[in-house]
Amino acid sequence: MQIEHLDIPGVIQLIPPRYGDHRGYFSVTYNRKDLAALGIDADFGQDNQSWSAAAGTVRGLHFQRPPAEQAKLVRVVQGRVLDIVVDARRGSPAFGQHIKSELSASNGAQIFVPRGCLHGFVTLEADTIVQYKVDNDYAPGLDASLRWDDPELAIDWGIERSAATLSEKDANGIAWADFETPFRLGD
Repeated sequence: MQIEHLDIPGVIQLIPPRYGDHRGYFSVTYNRKDLAALGIDADFGQDNQSWSAAAGTVRGLHFQRPPAEQAKLVRVVQGRVLDIVVDARRGSPAFGQHIKSELSASNGAQIFVPRGCLHGFVTLEADTIVQYKVDNDYAPGLDASLRWDDPELAIDWGIERSAATLSEKDANGIAWADFETPFRLGD
């Protein structure tokens, strides 16, 4: 497995090997022991999947407040996304910083997003399917979205606001300046 520790503590890009022949390929996309060897001890209990009809669909920046915060293991099973992770953990040397990574069905890359980080993506192709594991149940009353195009975060999503397809929740996300993070590095 190819492993790259990204510029936010605990955020790891993983590319599982694919074993192919004339029929296609086989890949182990999740193995608890392999992740534990990397220091990832998330107990994933739920798989989620989203389908986005149009390129330019933005989902994020999402998080759940404690005690329902979530670690995620994100991958694309059809299409391509620009995946974004923002460190919202006080005490982190990367607090307020973000990373971007292209995830696609063809490259097989996955991102591990630790608790306390905000997550989002923009679809780069129509008919994109994203699948992700989470280690805590969905909690509607604790679920929130930070403004994806917040000028203080200065994330280049590669799309203008007028061209983005957004949910009401994401169109009305919290501004970074108004966000009182409930997260600390090491919690």
